[in-house]
Amino acid sequence: MRLEGKRAMITGGRQGIGRAIVDKFLAEGAEVVTCGRGEAPDGLAADWIKLDVSDPRAVEAAMRHIGRLDILVNNAGVQVEKTVAESTDADWDLVVGVNARGIFNMCRALIPRIAKGGSIINIGSISANTADPSMALYNASKAFVHGLTRSIAVDHGPDIRCNAICPGWIETGMLDAAFDLARDPDAARRDALSRHAVRRFGKPQDVANMALWLASEEAAFATGQFFTVDGGLTAASPLNPGLF
Repeated sequence: MRLEGKRAMITGGRQGIGRAIVDKFLAEGAEVVTCGRGEAPDGLAADWIKLDVSDPRAVEAAMRHIGRLDILVNNAGVQVEKTVAESTDADWDLVVGVNARGIFNMCRALIPRIAKGGSIINIGSISANTADPSMALYNASKAFVHGLTRSIAVDHGPDIRCNAICPGWIETGMLDAAFDLARDPDAARRDALSRHAVRRFGKPQDVANMALWLASEEAAFATGQFFTVDGGLTAASPLNPGLF
């Protein structure tokens, strides 16, 4: 029960990585509030609020209502599979609004209210450092998340720790959407698997396990850092290991 007595807010807790983090934190004794733009999903044991994180007024109102927190996990995110030339103003507003401004809104509203010694965990991506094809706005938005993480750690330590988790290919709907862009999705999937040292894609629980550690007192000396959870994908050279 590493989070017993702690109150946590996890954005985007309906499914995927967010839902795995919600379930993990509950199992470790935390009181959890989560949110999304729709209604609460079935079977959710955490408190649910309907919230669009890209709306600064709605975020501020929600934080006033929720009150003191010990942990914030900024997980809410969206993806648009387009190049810069293909992207529209609406695509910009959606992706940057949720992935970048949404995290900024949550952090700005929470920092004055977080308990001393609190932990902010931002879900970044390996895509902030190595660009995935046809994901221009997503890649750029995650680079913003990494820069904001450093700034919060520097400006608000020692009262608040702030770190980012950088997932690789995790088995969610976003993974399927990315492979659907390939000329041969099955071949692209096989090739991607061969580039993972563990020979599998990640599961939401893999990210949740890292989030639990960062939220706990075990990570008290970790701040301003980026923790890659990608099964060894970015450790390898560009050569396909399956050919050697």
